[in-house]
Amino acid sequence: MIGRARAIALAGLAGHVVDVEAHLAAALPGFTIVGLPDASLQESRDRVRAAVASSGLEWPIRRITVNLSPASLPKTGSTTDLAIAVAILAAAGQVEAKAAARAVYLGELGLDGAVRPVRGVLPAVAAAAAAGFSAVVVPEGNAAEARLVEGARVTAVSSLGELARLLGNEHAVLAPVAVGGAAPAVSVGPPPGDMSDVRGQEGARRALEVAAAGGHHLFMVGAPGVGKTMLANRMSGLLPDLDVDDAVTVTGVHSLCGTFDPSAGLMVRPPFEAPHHSASAAAIVGGGSMLARPGAISRAHAGVLFLDEAPEFPARVLDTLRQPLESGEIVLHRAHGAARYPARFQLVLAANPCPCGNKGVRGVRCTCSPIQERRYLARLSGPLLDRIDIRIDVAPVRRGATEGEATAAVAERVGRARAAARERLAGTGWSINAQVGARWLRANTPGRSLEVAQRSLDNGEVSARGLDRSLRVAWSIADLAGTPAPGPGQVLEALGLRNRGGQ
Repeated sequence: MIGRARAIALAGLAGHVVDVEAHLAAALPGFTIVGLPDASLQESRDRVRAAVASSGLEWPIRRITVNLSPASLPKTGSTTDLAIAVAILAAAGQVEAKAAARAVYLGELGLDGAVRPVRGVLPAVAAAAAAGFSAVVVPEGNAAEARLVEGARVTAVSSLGELARLLGNEHAVLAPVAVGGAAPAVSVGPPPGDMSDVRGQEGARRALEVAAAGGHHLFMVGAPGVGKTMLANRMSGLLPDLDVDDAVTVTGVHSLCGTFDPSAGLMVRPPFEAPHHSASAAAIVGGGSMLARPGAISRAHAGVLFLDEAPEFPARVLDTLRQPLESGEIVLHRAHGAARYPARFQLVLAANPCPCGNKGVRGVRCTCSPIQERRYLARLSGPLLDRIDIRIDVAPVRRGATEGEATAAVAERVGRARAAARERLAGTGWSINAQVGARWLRANTPGRSLEVAQRSLDNGEVSARGLDRSLRVAWSIADLAGTPAPGPGQVLEALGLRNRGGQ
């Protein structure tokens, strides 16, 4: 006797349909799960057995073998509990086998038969729909999230007994304990605040606007209290809403991390992540045993990753950012397979000018030696800084500094600049200036402007990568100004934004 159901196994954000087969043999009773299950999935044997008994259903006194196919794909977590229970009940003839085999089942079982919410439902349901399995059964607490997927026919259940009744067993008992909604979502960042809160800092505000317009990375150096963190926290407020594809991807990542509130619908605002400098490399880029989970850089996809007190981060952690900054994704390899996550984020770094932070502060004596100062900023490696498009010094604010423009006014200019770039780059596969390739830049930048930039390369002021990044910034400045291409003056401004303090 064989019963069948289907589940989804996630490898990164990619979902794979898993055929769950339950075989009942007339042999010494036992329960075995095969098909590369991890420890938490192996424990589902006890959860499923207790849930079936608590639901008023008969547990088969047989040798039960559950196969999760394809057997070469690692399966993790408790998401397959519900599919395993349905396959066993179908094999035992306690639910309609044909009806059970038509759907994909997602959910963790409680010992009382309750079906509990799980993470990653959005990408899992999307994978099921893409594979042609539109009928999906999910926990009640994940229903709102699952129904965000177009083309999916979602059935939400709160208990195994309720599902058994839907599959033709009128004698199943509903779970005695009602299950609440999904676990409360974790905040994905502080409220962005308004740019009008920032007084003075015209140069830093300009750099922030240019960075937002072109999707450029930003590095700010200044004494404590000059407003670096305040400026960085307002970056995401300048960015336009996510397009549909990015919204689905970002929502899928946060669903997998448990930081998504389904009652608010798809995440359409760019996320903001600000990990503490004590965070490990796994917390930043992702990690874990079996198949790795996403880190801060993936949660910041299509948004902002802010590293305050950047030199305090371990050098190993900072250098893990170099490859994602170039490729826009992170591939985490483990012995059991590889997980691929998106990681196209805007990096914002903030640092003090020296360990004591008082260099350049009027009336305060800096106690750091030149060697200490160099060692402090040298924690940010040259290859990492070379990938930062805009690098500026943030000076202390003087008394009487005026209030700047509000976020709405700046965001409107940023939106127009991004629209101009999107129209210009239509058909190239790029949408913002930070993504543009070197060949396109050299072919489309006016000759006089290109000569100004190449002169800086000849003088050793920028590297070849720095030249390309400065040209991208120049195009963003031109888009903000409403000009069709950057002039020599805009290229010089871009070079100035890259070379903080003449460095």
